[in-house]
Amino acid sequence: MVFSSLPFLFRFLPAVLLLYYVVPGAWKNTIILFGSLIFYCWGEIRFFPILFTVVMINYGCGLLLERTAEKPVLKNLILISGIAASLSFLLYFKYSAFIGDILGIKSTSGLIWTGTLPLGISFYTFQAMSYLIDLYRGKAPAEKNIITFGSYIIMFPQLIAGPIVKYVTIHEQLRNPSKRVTADRLETGANFFIIGLAQKVLLADGIGKLWSDITGVYQNGLMTQAGVGLGNVSTGLAWLGIAAYSMQLYFDFNGYSMMGIGLGKMLGFEFPDNFNNPYISRSITEFWRRWHITLSEWFRDYVYIPLGGNKHGINLQLRNILIVWLLTGIWHGAGWNFVAWGLYYFILLLIEKLWLLPHLKRGRIWPHIYTLILVVFGWGLFVSGEDGVGLKLLLDRLFCFRSGVSILYFLRNYGVILTIAVLCCTSLPGKCWAWMQKHPPVQIIVLGILFVTSVCYLVGTTNSPFLYFNF
Repeated sequence: MVFSSLPFLFRFLPAVLLLYYVVPGAWKNTIILFGSLIFYCWGEIRFFPILFTVVMINYGCGLLLERTAEKPVLKNLILISGIAASLSFLLYFKYSAFIGDILGIKSTSGLIWTGTLPLGISFYTFQAMSYLIDLYRGKAPAEKNIITFGSYIIMFPQLIAGPIVKYVTIHEQLRNPSKRVTADRLETGANFFIIGLAQKVLLADGIGKLWSDITGVYQNGLMTQAGVGLGNVSTGLAWLGIAAYSMQLYFDFNGYSMMGIGLGKMLGFEFPDNFNNPYISRSITEFWRRWHITLSEWFRDYVYIPLGGNKHGINLQLRNILIVWLLTGIWHGAGWNFVAWGLYYFILLLIEKLWLLPHLKRGRIWPHIYTLILVVFGWGLFVSGEDGVGLKLLLDRLFCFRSGVSILYFLRNYGVILTIAVLCCTSLPGKCWAWMQKHPPVQIIVLGILFVTSVCYLVGTTNSPFLYFNF
């Protein structure tokens, strides 16, 4: 089940919210837990045992960490065991095939998983790890109520694709269910949800068709819809296609995050923001402060700072940045293109840190152009492992000035949505929203139009999963 589907919008969500608001405060976390189980098992019930095991392991380790607070050796062993157990599932289901290719292990050996990646495993694994680490550091008490703990790990608004929510951020709200639901949060949450839904359905899915018209559509390695073929396009069209994919990825992921944050508010939780207009950045450094903020903060708090951060000289700092970016690339996917993508950003950030950043801060227009070009090319590396693309072919089309299918046909067909998407990547929507908040009737009308239009598109098209479900 996905947020941008009719069963979720008109069956699951109304039923869960109705029960949630009706039951007494002590039962609210129970509604969240069982609603989240239904949400997850709707399409992935075969992976429920994995999710259940991760929850129980981390619940038990959390209790043991609290009981062994005065026994450092045992406390360290419990932390390492809990993290290793959680990571073992992620390593097997997400990375065993990649590791097997490197080591020459055959997929028929039984040591390799070649099936579908369990939904949300990267996200709920990281949340579980952050819970144990924060308990180990004494930043929060262990959760003794299994219902409350289960609600945190598998809460449906952010279970599948984030944002990554730390336990220390919401543990007070989890423990005070009767006080967290307010009319203001419900209204704000509904507004966020509708805007996120419109980003996904109207912008991401619409502009994503440009990219799929070039590469084709594939399912389980088989082409289900032919495109013109990346090898047949001109250099201009190749760049337009990657730019369209870049905007599709942003509106898809930001749309999901906004819906998740909105649903969290409707349930009474304050989730952290995940995006802040990343495409208006004036440097790669700034871009990664604005893109997937919760993931960047996770690596900062649980990898970069524990390694020493910037406290032990420039050489060790660069080593720490390299480790973070290798892990960031690998977190997104098991493939050499993701390793290359992580190294690509390490090199760019290294150049900015050692030399370029002061010059970028003094510039006005050219830093935006510099950042956009490098980010768009970075998404080319990111997607180069998918069917119908290929890194060698993509580089040839982008940089060898090839002739082929003209860009003009696609500009004519997608010109309107491209223009709207570009404008929505700027700060303009935020300014318009601030104005509408001062004029409630206009706000209600705009939100109503966005919701009805989004539903109409959902009725008339097939379901389009969120891109980050793959990661």
